[in-house]
Amino acid sequence: MARTTPLMLQIATGDPRPIVRQIVDGVRMQIATGGLRAGDQLPSVRGLAQQLGINPNTVAKAYAELTTEGWLESRQGMGLYVAAPRQRLSDAERERRLDDAVGRFVNDVIPLDFAADEVESRVSHALRRLAPRRIA
Repeated sequence: MARTTPLMLQIATGDPRPIVRQIVDGVRMQIATGGLRAGDQLPSVRGLAQQLGINPNTVAKAYAELTTEGWLESRQGMGLYVAAPRQRLSDAERERRLDDAVGRFVNDVIPLDFAADEVESRVSHALRRLAPRRIA
């Protein structure tokens, strides 16, 4: 029997994103950066709900979304596992999401009044910090 991989997730009460979105984003990031690998078993709905102190229905919704998107796979009677890597989104959808994310980022950063080179430097640094974990 496979061992369940603990999920290092935290729910931030001050975060404007709903709890479901925080879980989905957290699991996606852990998969994308190599913190979770293909074949790793995730905690049960009840187990993660208890760990985070939230309603099990919230975890079930997040797991359902991640399964629908292809990040997770359900194995009958065994639980949820990280799915094998594959192209989850079309190129057009990936481009659209990148444009949306950049637009939101720019709208959040412009009022902070940093020089463009400072913002670019910090974004590059953050991406470099995550890239080695993703390749591993």
